[in-house]
Amino acid sequence: MDIGVVMQNDPPALALVEWAKKAEAAGFSHFWTFDSHVLWQEPYVVYSAILAATERIVVGPMVTNPGTRDWTVTASTFATLNEMYGNRTVCGIGRGDSALRVLGLTPQTLGQLRESVQVIKGLGNGEKVNVRGNEIQLAWAAESSLEVWVAAYGPKALALTGEVGDGYILQLADPDIAEWMIKAVRKAATDAGRDASKIKFCVAAPAYVGDDLSHQRDQTRWFGGMVGNHVADIVARYGSSGAVPQALTDYIKARQSYDYAEHGRAGNSHTTFVPDEIVDRFCILGPVENHMKRLQELRDLGVDQFAVYLQHDGKEQTLAAYGEQIIPAFTT
Repeated sequence: MDIGVVMQNDPPALALVEWAKKAEAAGFSHFWTFDSHVLWQEPYVVYSAILAATERIVVGPMVTNPGTRDWTVTASTFATLNEMYGNRTVCGIGRGDSALRVLGLTPQTLGQLRESVQVIKGLGNGEKVNVRGNEIQLAWAAESSLEVWVAAYGPKALALTGEVGDGYILQLADPDIAEWMIKAVRKAATDAGRDASKIKFCVAAPAYVGDDLSHQRDQTRWFGGMVGNHVADIVARYGSSGAVPQALTDYIKARQSYDYAEHGRAGNSHTTFVPDEIVDRFCILGPVENHMKRLQELRDLGVDQFAVYLQHDGKEQTLAAYGEQIIPAFTT
């Protein structure tokens, strides 16, 4: 199982390049960042600098969306990075949350997501695609290789992932929920006549190595709030029972508001509704042994990558612990 890392594009941008170099040296396979261009700096500019400063690490957004950029521009950006640095990119994509909502827009439809995946994947692999009735191709991108991994929670989005995605991104580390979601994606792939074994599964969540669980929970409670934004959309669409596991729908009942100015940040004042139980289930906290146990459970479910949200005050110690003890146990 690969181990990746996820960070925000906070300034200074060159500091993120240094983190990526540290991650590569520690054995991490991927370096993901948020793609929300108003709240944080532009990721693709930073990716170019990261790729130039490293040798093997793969970069990509967790996640982009079909609404803030033309799909052909997104594909061309990835294909250009691939030409420059040798196919070391992956496109994580979803319907959109913070990047769109801070502009006063709503997440894209599943139809738009489906079409964008097909267009970005086709163009990013040098193929001809149909866009608004026109057949187009990045003629210069014949050597580009790009996978598109879809982030999803709801049943229709999970089905879409199985039907068109190269990979699935689940942003929480609860094994029971992960099992439910992975089964749904695999079934959709099989029903669509695809080989479900070829879909890659990525679980992404905060991980914090240490002994003070109370402090770690306070530093990672923001994650339940971030996930809650997507769950609230699902509940609004499907109701609070049946569509997704109740562990997801129950905890947001006390959710009242959300401030995107604090999105993804430790100490987010709008995530007090997230109980300790959810923090413990969605994140991986505590000593190294806790991480090893949970990651083994996820690997047994078929998870191909665990991506560590490194957004707390224990970045250095967590990165070091993963590099020295955890990554060797899961990648050798």
